[in-house]
Amino acid sequence: MTLSTQNVIQALQSVLTEEQVTVNETVRELHGKDESYHTMKLPDIVVFPTSAEDVSQIMKISTKHQIPVIPFGLGSSLEGHVIPENGGITIDFSLMNNILDVRAEDFLVTVQPGVTRSQLNKVLKKHGLFFSVDPGADATLGGMAATNASGTTSVRYGVMRDQVRDLEVVLADGTIIHTGNKAAKSASGLHLNGLFVGSEGILGCFTELTLRVYGIPEYTTAARASFPTVNDAVEAVLSILQAGIPIARVELVDEPSMKQVNHFSETNYHEKPTLFLEFHGNEAGLQQDVEFTKEIVADHHGEEVEFETDNAGRNRLWEARHNLAYAFIHGNPGKKLMVTDVCLPISELANAVNHARETVESLNMPAGIVGHVGDGNFHVLLMMDMNDPAERAKADELNERIVLYALERGGTCTGEHGVGVGKQKYQQQEHGAALEVMEKIKRALDPDNLLNPNKIFHLDSAVPKL
Repeated sequence: MTLSTQNVIQALQSVLTEEQVTVNETVRELHGKDESYHTMKLPDIVVFPTSAEDVSQIMKISTKHQIPVIPFGLGSSLEGHVIPENGGITIDFSLMNNILDVRAEDFLVTVQPGVTRSQLNKVLKKHGLFFSVDPGADATLGGMAATNASGTTSVRYGVMRDQVRDLEVVLADGTIIHTGNKAAKSASGLHLNGLFVGSEGILGCFTELTLRVYGIPEYTTAARASFPTVNDAVEAVLSILQAGIPIARVELVDEPSMKQVNHFSETNYHEKPTLFLEFHGNEAGLQQDVEFTKEIVADHHGEEVEFETDNAGRNRLWEARHNLAYAFIHGNPGKKLMVTDVCLPISELANAVNHARETVESLNMPAGIVGHVGDGNFHVLLMMDMNDPAERAKADELNERIVLYALERGGTCTGEHGVGVGKQKYQQQEHGAALEVMEKIKRALDPDNLLNPNKIFHLDSAVPKL
């Protein structure tokens, strides 16, 4: 331990308790990685604040000693967002996990950043409410806001940015601000919620979130429909959306992925491109929507449609979809999962998925393709040997081809995973001169480049290490 590190620890322990500050190697290792394939790098110190004031004091120490700070939720991110590229202090928000206020009549809830979505939904259920954003992982709400998470329900309810009414944010100099209010709309001032949501910890640390929630639907039904081709499946989705059917989830799973689903989940689904669907509403209205959906699926050569109305059946259906990543991991022992995502205009989606499958086949690597087809977002789940340079090169090539295909057609390099370190090299091509505006905002709010440095983009100024 260097003298500089000792000085910082003493400064932190002067404003926090001894138990809130650690340099334990095991704890540091847990905070040096996420769920991605990116290389682990350890923080020098891990701290566990319990309040916004704690975080403010940590940021003031960071500024005084010129030490990087990395916010950390549960480490479920997929592009290296929480990896301390330059060492420094990792702020773990797991002790800030209180649900502070449920305003059922306003459909709002205020939480600390360490609250997970399942923890929140367990409490909201007592009020007949639920939080809509479902990224698959049981992530913290602070982390979900930091990456603008979305997932299976975004086609109906929107992404994380659509749910945030207000954030309490600690800035680089320790200043505590609020970015919004509890009103349903506002024409006052700049839209700071939109600026901070998705900023991946480079502009400030979230210490409180006020979020929109929804009434639990009176009736829910789920369905599975298989098709001869990906094009048929995507065209069916377009027709369903154009018909105004209130679909809550619509997921595409390609043929190789369905084979993996059957093997892992011990199901016997048709091993063809398949849509997993869910509808929310009242029972009478949904009966009409279901019949209309059946007609649309048949018009697009749907070969099998199975509906699940009871809770157990729906859970089995969605568990098979959500467990797909684990299905690939268990089916390819010794390999690491790389998950990449892009998003395109929905009219471009079918060709993009076909292009991705052709690329995978040309590289001869095991991979599945799944998509939130209602909003044009899809993922490639690729298994690779991290110790094999040739396979790592193939994985990089796959990622590059998929991203460039999306960008050339008006899409984005990431629909929901975020940029982190993995998608940095595409920022200039995607944003052009707007990237300079983003960098100016970063410099204005974090002039010393201490908040989660070298994520989203690299600034010229060097970041000191302990």
